Amino acid sequence: MRTRATASCFAGAWLMAVALVAPAAGAAVLKATLITPDDDPRLERSRLERAYLGHPGGRLSDGLEVALEETKFELEAAGAEVALASAPAATLEAARAAAVAAEKNGAAVLLTDLPAEWTLAVADAVKLPVLNLGDASDRLRQQDCRARMFHLIPSERMRSDALAQTLVSRKWSKLLLLVGGSPQDALRAATVQASIKRYGLQVVASKPFKLSADPRERDLANPLLLTAGNSYDAVWVVDSDGEFARMLPYRTVLPRPVVGDGGLVALAWHAQFERYGAPQVSRRFAKAAKRPMTAQDWAAWMAGKTLAAAAIAAPKGPNAAWAQAIGKSTLDGSKGTSLSFRAWDGQLRQPMLLTDGQGVIAQAPAEGVLHPRNVLDTLGADAPEKLCPIAR
Repeated sequence: MRTRATASCFAGAWLMAVALVAPAAGAAVLKATLITPDDDPRLERSRLERAYLGHPGGRLSDGLEVALEETKFELEAAGAEVALASAPAATLEAARAAAVAAEKNGAAVLLTDLPAEWTLAVADAVKLPVLNLGDASDRLRQQDCRARMFHLIPSERMRSDALAQTLVSRKWSKLLLLVGGSPQDALRAATVQASIKRYGLQVVASKPFKLSADPRERDLANPLLLTAGNSYDAVWVVDSDGEFARMLPYRTVLPRPVVGDGGLVALAWHAQFERYGAPQVSRRFAKAAKRPMTAQDWAAWMAGKTLAAAAIAAPKGPNAAWAQAIGKSTLDGSKGTSLSFRAWDGQLRQPMLLTDGQGVIAQAPAEGVLHPRNVLDTLGADAPEKLCPIAR
């Protein structure tokens, strides 16, 4: 008799649990579309094999899928669902057309891993919130911002501020700056200079480098020649391509650390981060994707969590309600603090990890750095520096 009663209790408890997690027949579905470049040059086999620090390691859809799987129980318990579709685009026009088609098909949120111009074209073509997963350009957060655009990947300014704080904390104040010849390197070097000025560091010399097959230009890629003739505490290298930067550590004239795009690099994530539940996140990702989790993967993972939070909030009304729900989200990124979006530029506040590729050496904001409201706002453009002309 007691056994039957116990079994009956267990059965009742099991049925109650099922009822709690089973979605209602009319479960709210958040439709989202990820727009990515078709035949992405960043994912060429030779580049993936080199595993440049700060560069993508594979498809961003991997991180999204892991996040949505992890939040499946929460979504079911709330009677909500996220339906994710993908749309590769070969051109800016194709990306714009994919965005328009997604909006017509009922998408509530768009996610992009596109160049800055393509991202702007997508944002301007629709009235949906857009989650930027892959472009770190400060212009998207500043003069070219959009009211419904949110950024999961850290900006270039956040990365350079994190490095500048680390250099200050170690009293490495005199810097030799080496800059590549691409237009992107020039823009990023200007961002580096802004961070250097913000934290009171000194550039003793700035020199260009160039990787070239022309024998007459070989000196422009010679680390010994480039790092001779000055006294400095560290070498800061700006190399968007990554090939020169990876060869620079231990090849300088003076025995000094290299930072920037080689040596010590500021990233959103590294697979060897060992605090705040991060190892479990990296292991789950590696099991699903069969590769280490990169900073871009973390941004995609956070985008998945953002979608889940918005779906659970289930805002009522037009598409603007989804943007408001996303903007108010408080998220756990396994970095030891709650993360939220800045009101003035849509950037996700987050600590940065300083890594040499083997492990995480430090975190930023650095110890001792202060801010009147939120210390995470010491990374990237703060509210008084706002250049975004649009009220969010």
